[in-house]
Amino acid sequence: MRILLVSPHFYPENFKCNQIAFELAKRGYEVTVLSDIPNYPKGKFFDGYGIFKKRVETVNGVKIIRSLVIPRGKGSGLRLALNYLSFAFFASFIALYLAIFKKFDAVLVHETSPITVGIPALLVKKIQRIPFYFWVLDLWPESLEAAGGIKQKNILGFFRYIAKLMYKNSDKILISSNGFKKSIKEKGDFENKIVYFPNWADKELSQKIDYPTPYMPSGFKIMFAGNIGEAQDFDHIMEAAKLLKDEKQIHFIFVGDGRKRPWVQQNINQYQLDQTVHWVGRHPLESMPSFFEQADAMLVSLKDNLVFNLTAPAKIQAYMHAKKPIIAMLNGEGGEIIEDAQCGFSTTAGNAKGLAELIKKVSLMEKEQLDKLGANGYSYCEQNFNFSKQMNILCNILDRTN
Repeated sequence: MRILLVSPHFYPENFKCNQIAFELAKRGYEVTVLSDIPNYPKGKFFDGYGIFKKRVETVNGVKIIRSLVIPRGKGSGLRLALNYLSFAFFASFIALYLAIFKKFDAVLVHETSPITVGIPALLVKKIQRIPFYFWVLDLWPESLEAAGGIKQKNILGFFRYIAKLMYKNSDKILISSNGFKKSIKEKGDFENKIVYFPNWADKELSQKIDYPTPYMPSGFKIMFAGNIGEAQDFDHIMEAAKLLKDEKQIHFIFVGDGRKRPWVQQNINQYQLDQTVHWVGRHPLESMPSFFEQADAMLVSLKDNLVFNLTAPAKIQAYMHAKKPIIAMLNGEGGEIIEDAQCGFSTTAGNAKGLAELIKKVSLMEKEQLDKLGANGYSYCEQNFNFSKQMNILCNILDRTN
């Protein structure tokens, strides 16, 4: 089978669609990826890539075609909008060429943000009259309203129309979180199209390498790994850190970077938290097992808004796979998974006091108790978020195309 995968993010950027494409190629599918010139998360083209460099390449048996795109820069509103729209615009011309001169059996969309990433794929679907599968990782226009603060009805209406268009034309709608069902069904009679297709732990997290991690303080280490952004609610994480300031044996370890990181550092300085809050920089995905190994518990958090309450963050699976207890400050499906797996504790979104109390409670637990929570999470992850099992589901869907 010849599969076209459309995503604005692909290797060497680290996204789940990389593993999907490479695994499909391993299983004998002929995979072509339509992506853009890699520029996430730093906002500029990766070294070795550019307008006239490596626009077409083959990696692990997967052919990658890269459209022009305006780099996202520092991620400000206007620049990010130009980045989003430029991909939909330029990739559509390549999609038109591919639809006329190449033949595919199915097209799969990896929909991070925005919903318009599906437009080039829809062109191919319409011209070649082939099945169209849409993997929803972000809800639109809800995300635009919740995270972007957009309130204009005409803008929200436009993206709602695009979302309906994508769902209507999809043969299957794959969802990463069960909480997405309500939003999708509100846009049309799509119940029979929806397939639960959750995230999994990246395979790099299973391959421990000898990575030189920065110095880690002694004591109880609660670690956050990933994007340090607005959605992750560092306002209340730092409030919890202030409440635990005098608990010198408890240390917050932040691994990663993001738009909120300078603000976090400012708070560390302003409230003299340098003895208990530590930012250790951004490090490659394959280094994470070395960091996780040094943590006593892992932290996940999301702000309290509609979209985030429907989302199960992908880092939950990564933490589970690392066999570490999870402490969460969020609402909705993420907390439900942690409770169901019996692998940690959660409090409501925005509850800094509750988070501080949980961290203190877990810091006093015996190592055997912590290990038990970690083992529970790993077992649950293997049963419910196993990559091979998810790929079997996807392949069964694709094979029905023939």
